[in-house]
This record gives sequence, structure tokens and C-alpha cells, in this order.
Amino acid sequence: MPRNVVRDRFFWQVAFQTVAINMFLGGFGPSQGLLRDDQGTTGAQAGLHGTALGIAAIAAGALNSRLAHRYGRVKLSWLGLALFCAGLSAFILFPTYPTTLVSILVAGFGTSTVVNNGLTMLNRHAGDKAALTISQANAVASVGFIAGTLLIGTIATNYPDKWKLGLFLVVPFSLFIYLFVRDKNYVDQVFEENSRQRGKMSLKFWISWIGFIACIGSEFATSFWAASLFKDRVGGTSASATTVMLAYGIGMGLGRWYVGQILFKLHLDQQLLTVIGIQFIGFAIFWFSHIYALSILGLFLIGVGLSTQFALASLRLIDLSDGRPDQAIGLSSLAAGIAIALAPLALGLLDDQFGISRAYIMVPILIAIAFIVVLLIPTHVSQKKVHEAEGISE
Repeated sequence: MPRNVVRDRFFWQVAFQTVAINMFLGGFGPSQGLLRDDQGTTGAQAGLHGTALGIAAIAAGALNSRLAHRYGRVKLSWLGLALFCAGLSAFILFPTYPTTLVSILVAGFGTSTVVNNGLTMLNRHAGDKAALTISQANAVASVGFIAGTLLIGTIATNYPDKWKLGLFLVVPFSLFIYLFVRDKNYVDQVFEENSRQRGKMSLKFWISWIGFIACIGSEFATSFWAASLFKDRVGGTSASATTVMLAYGIGMGLGRWYVGQILFKLHLDQQLLTVIGIQFIGFAIFWFSHIYALSILGLFLIGVGLSTQFALASLRLIDLSDGRPDQAIGLSSLAAGIAIALAPLALGLLDDQFGISRAYIMVPILIAIAFIVVLLIPTHVSQKKVHEAEGISE
């Protein structure tokens, strides 16, 4: 794969859009213990917020191809960001349990819309440099994840009742992106009438789609419940455990920036197998550890391992889509939605029954599934430019 990266104004537009999304995810995921304390809910009830995100991702995926062909990917990404801000504002202003579920559903639809179209836009824009360009855009986005985690953890430690206010900073930041970062000269792709991508996918695609579910499931199981496992094993408050998730975010950010450069000579599948292996090592350290520093190291390695999985697994689906990237990304959003909806909820249910330590055994099972699928279904991304497949589809 080419080692060069496309970092023009459009790159920064997409990257900063996902920074905003990750500020939310970095604060919201690790703060489930705080939200649970505020609302007095069970693990399963708290996990339903993840389910709401998942349902939103499913809906966004189902509509992605249709909406992209109606509005264009760029305009749709801005509409998604606006919807995300509306849902996030409602989450902060109306904090009761039922209304937060609805708010997260709205914000989640906007989140998935931004992520889906950001991926396909950069894939088309960067051409055969897409894998590394997308990975580094996600690395920039990780700054948002780290900032969100740090903000929520710091505010919760000093002002326990005000932690949600940290999330509100995403709204003015999103407005800043639109006014000052937006590439006003970028020409959006124009789709011909009745050109919406459709058709049956191959068996190889669907098997890889299952592997994609496993990748995303392990990621959101970690981001939602790792702070609770840390608190259970090492001790401390929900606020301090939330702050500890910085190690996970830093690992993810550094991994997104450097892993692609380190592994650039490897085939796409080999890169994915490598990072899944790193994730498993980090999980083993984190799960068995009762020592603060060792747990931090485990979280860091988990972040490195998960850092490029979304981008690499998505590019695998695009490669296996027979030249239908929008349809492939829509189906990937469906897969992500299923994973996000079920993984945090399943862990919450298992936590209620067996405790968080035993519940976390679910994660290595997901890691194993993802690894086996990549071994079983090879792709040919290094032999075929991803952007050529997109050219065939339009």
C-alpha cells in the first residue's frame, strides 16, 4: 500500500467532523458508571443507551445509500452533524432516564451518518492512499476521544453533578468546524438519477460482515464497561475510573497515527490480524491485572489494537462489495449498529448476573471471531485500488 497520505483542507474537514463525534464518544462511553449512579439504573438499563446508539446506527446504515444519492455525501455529513448536536443538547437538557434514551437515539443517527460518509468521502478522495489517509484522519479524531474522556473525568472528580456539561462543548466546536474548517471549494460527487447502489452481496462479504460485528462489538464493550472493570479490580471512584480510560484513548490515537505507517508494507488483511493480536494481548493484561500501572498498560494496548480495526475492516467490506462502496458502508453501519446495540447491553446483563469480571469473558470470544474471519476470507486490496472499484459503481 502507498505510504503517502492526503492531508489537504478536505482531509481536515472530515477529520474535524469526526473529532466532534469522538469528543462525545470519549466522554459518553466511559461515563456509563456516572450515568448509572445519577439515574439509579441497573447495568442492563444503563446498557440500553448503547442499544439506542446501535439502533440509530442500523437506521443510518439502512438509509445511507438513499440519502447519499439524494443529498450528496458532503451535504449529508453536515446534516448528520447538525442532528448529532440536537440530540446531544437534548441529552444534557433533559436528564431523566427515558428522555436520555431518546436523545442518544437522535444523536446516534447523526453520529453514524457523519462516520459513514466521512469514510466513503475520504476513500474516494484519497484513492489508493485511502487506507493510511483514513487511519490518520481517525488518529486526529482520537484527540476528540481523549479530550472528551479528560473533560468528563476532570469535571466529575471536581463537580460530580455537572459532568454532562463537558459534553456540551461539542456543540460550539461543531459550529466552529462548519464556519472555519469547511472546504467551500470541494465539489461533491454528483450521482445520476436512479444510480443508487443495490444488489445482492456475496457470501464472502457476509462472512466478513460478521467479523466486522465482532470488531465493533469488542470496541464498544471496552469503551462502555472497561472503566467499571477497572474500578472492580483496582478500586477507586466512578469518576477516577472514567479518567483512567485516557490510556485507552491515547493508545487508540497513537495507533491510528503510527500503526499504518509501521505496517504499511503488509497486506490489508495482515495489518488487521496484527492489530487484533495486539488487542488480545492488551485484553489479557487488563483482565488479569489487579495492579494500577499494569491495568493502564493493558488499556493502552487495547486502544492500539482497536485503533485501525474500523478502517481496515471497512475497507475489506468495500473490497468485497463488487464496486458498491455506499451500499457496503451502509451495511457496515448496520453491522456496527447490531454490535453497538447488543455488546454493551449483553455485558450489562452479564454484569448484573455474574459481576463485571466474569462478564468480560465475552470480549475475547469476539476477538477470536474477528481473527478467524480475516483468516478465512482474504481480500486483494493491495492488488486493486479501492477507488477504482468506486468508479465502476457509479
